[in-house]
Amino acid sequence: MSDRLTVIDLVTSSQLESHGTVSTVGVGVGVGDGCGDGTEMEEKKGAHNSSALSPSESGLPEGGHRAWLTIFGAFLVQYASFGYINAFGVYQDFYVRDYLSNYSPSDIGWIGGVQIFLNFFLGVFTGRIFDRGHFRSLIIGSILLHAIALFSLSLSRPGSYYQVFLTNGVAFGLSCGLSYIPSLSVVGHYFERRRALAVGIVSSGSALGAVLHPIMLNKLFNSPHVGFHTGIRISAALNILLLVIAYAVMKPNPRFSPGGPPKSSEGDETQPRNWSDRFPVLRWLREPAYAISVFASVFSFSGTFFPVFYLQLDAITHGIDPTFAFYALSIINAASIAGRTIPGALAPHVGLFNLGSAMILAMGAVLFCMAPAVSSGIGIAPVVAFALLFGFFSGAAIALTPAMFAQLAEDSSEVGAMLGVVFGVGGLFGLLGKALPTFSLP
Repeated sequence: MSDRLTVIDLVTSSQLESHGTVSTVGVGVGVGDGCGDGTEMEEKKGAHNSSALSPSESGLPEGGHRAWLTIFGAFLVQYASFGYINAFGVYQDFYVRDYLSNYSPSDIGWIGGVQIFLNFFLGVFTGRIFDRGHFRSLIIGSILLHAIALFSLSLSRPGSYYQVFLTNGVAFGLSCGLSYIPSLSVVGHYFERRRALAVGIVSSGSALGAVLHPIMLNKLFNSPHVGFHTGIRISAALNILLLVIAYAVMKPNPRFSPGGPPKSSEGDETQPRNWSDRFPVLRWLREPAYAISVFASVFSFSGTFFPVFYLQLDAITHGIDPTFAFYALSIINAASIAGRTIPGALAPHVGLFNLGSAMILAMGAVLFCMAPAVSSGIGIAPVVAFALLFGFFSGAAIALTPAMFAQLAEDSSEVGAMLGVVFGVGGLFGLLGKALPTFSLP
């Protein structure tokens, strides 16, 4: 028995040094003299250890000063970037009824669609860049482009579609895309057991932003003393301040920041030996769990953002009180805060994939209720009910998706690229799902 324990301890120590994880159950079964009682004891011992790892044993701190400051910074990034994208419904309404009134809702819809597409599609590249240790460079680029996009938008002329498209659609979408996947992926540097909850906290920043940004923008745009151009500058200054604070407090775990490709013992860079090493996505897609999850997840993008961008305009078009319609987006996103945090806390007990799949299905079912709710003619109650339900389920789907794919990663250093692939492909579906349905709007 002592020999068996010694072998297990040696193997476990080796695993911890190379991967930061423990698999003592398998080691206990595979090593030993074949005695049934001894094997069972080792299995129980390994199972107990794997379920009660201390931060030092797992290799991830599961908390601490640096971890929570990074979570706070990532929360601010989500608030100022993706949260602002989720307030595009205010822009959509203002453009259609005033600023770009000579263009159709479908034309204007492409501005928001490009935002969503670039925010997600850039993850294909930023995920790999993040994994190579350039997290802070990506955030700096995002801050600079964020400032250029919004301040340039504030200089645009009424009726100039191309100026609005390039600044509010392309430039702002690029600025958010530089920081979206990295701000979610950095959570995997500090949390494993509580990763779903940590991702939920970070992504709730975008939900909070989507609650407060629409209220602020509606007040600014419709104020006789402020107006559109000055309102853009005010919101831009606030966002940039928050992004600078986020940059100051966020620090990736040095363990997962190699700063370049791995090197051999002689100091030369190790060259990938095959296509799977050069393009790890080929290896991931050969795994049925990852391939099926990607296929299922990208379709959820096609309808996720349509209510967020069009509920306010559609409600006003169907005679809903504009004063209430201005708050419809905030209701969706207030419910989304609960959806991004509560399921994350339940995931370890229910099962991450079980819960995530249920939330995505529920979101799709509620989405079909938008048109009847808005056109019911019985007041605001159906719209409120739709906004609350859709906000909760869509928030849960958005928050649990990164955690699900992070769980599929063999190593935390692959999380960024793995998320980048699924969100990059999902961005294409988000673009189509966002813009194509606008042809049905009046």
